[in-house]
Amino acid sequence: MNTKRTAQLLSGFLLCIAACCNSWAQKSEGLASTPQMGWNSWNKFACEIDERLIRETADAMVQQGLKDAGFQYVNIDDCWQGQRDADGNIQPDPKRFPSGMKALADYVHGKGLKLGIYSDAGATTCGGRPGSRGHEYQDARTYARWGIDYVKYDWCDSPGLNAEAAYTTMRDAIAKAGRPMVFSVCEWGMSKPWEWAGKVAHSWRTTPDIYNCFDCEFSPGFSTGLGVLRILDKQASLRKFAGPGHWNDMDMLEVGNGMSEDEDRAHMSIWAMMASPLILGNDLRSMSESTRRILTNPGVIAVNQDKLGVQALRVLADGPLEVYAKPLDGGQWALMFLNRSNQAADVRHDWKKQVLVDDLSQRSVDFKQTIYRWSDLWSKKTGDTSTKLEARLAPHSVLMLRLSGPAKP
Repeated sequence: MNTKRTAQLLSGFLLCIAACCNSWAQKSEGLASTPQMGWNSWNKFACEIDERLIRETADAMVQQGLKDAGFQYVNIDDCWQGQRDADGNIQPDPKRFPSGMKALADYVHGKGLKLGIYSDAGATTCGGRPGSRGHEYQDARTYARWGIDYVKYDWCDSPGLNAEAAYTTMRDAIAKAGRPMVFSVCEWGMSKPWEWAGKVAHSWRTTPDIYNCFDCEFSPGFSTGLGVLRILDKQASLRKFAGPGHWNDMDMLEVGNGMSEDEDRAHMSIWAMMASPLILGNDLRSMSESTRRILTNPGVIAVNQDKLGVQALRVLADGPLEVYAKPLDGGQWALMFLNRSNQAADVRHDWKKQVLVDDLSQRSVDFKQTIYRWSDLWSKKTGDTSTKLEARLAPHSVLMLRLSGPAKP
């Protein structure tokens, strides 16, 4: 056999092997069995980031009790990038990150935390920095060498790209890099990622970016920002796609960035009930004590991190008052009474008039037959379902209960 023919056969064989390997590639297993918990730089700082901020945030995450509450990822968003070197390897901005990403990852890991990073499926990021298009495998190997634990992958500068194919390429690149990394799709719900991303990523954004308001829509230019309620309303048909290892991502939290305390509590409660990743977006170094208490509420976090992994469903709507139910592990439930309006609302809930039914989890409760104990996860009040629930909800606030039982008669 001549040398040229041998080379052709060998090349075809290697291409076949590569294709087979790609078809077997999968996202890192064993990660995000419950929704991710961490922090991201974008909401508060946008492009004004550097290694000092990241180190101080890691310090604050430990000092403020957030690590003990379950938050573990410190995620650097856009604008960390410098240029690519002569071999095409991405480099951090030398002025903002002079020590390099490996040293920063070592520092964060030394705190018992994990480091996340950002890139984009396009040639450039939303901030105009180098994206990963054409460099996916190279970038994934670089992240692995640095010790990265989480990759948020955006969708700017992507005309003509197929989202599923582009994100699958990066999934495969991460799988080949040899280091487990959470993979977070940030495609804004444009191509219905909930229908295809379950095998590609650990979470996927379902909407445009969040904006720091409770009920508004803001269009500052090329993008759209949605308030808390606008994002909630887009989740109703998506709950069947969520579960351990694959979550509907309602975007980063705005708690501590300017809404009222009632709105912040409602925001945190909604994200917990909907099993969305809890990725903080405030300045952890200077947050108020009330913000810290909201973000570290153990009962609310436990609802979000429940291992059953079922997203809540709306079971009742009475004008501006809505009731959401979330089945929990061990036969328990979480209930959230949400006042959407700008006016106070009265809750007068007769447990015996409604049977809770969730076809998705095959769970139901008839309160005529079974009495449950309840605890208010914010006020710490307790009671049971043998008597009517009565409360007055401030504007844009919630009552969030955990039901356990059955209670003894």
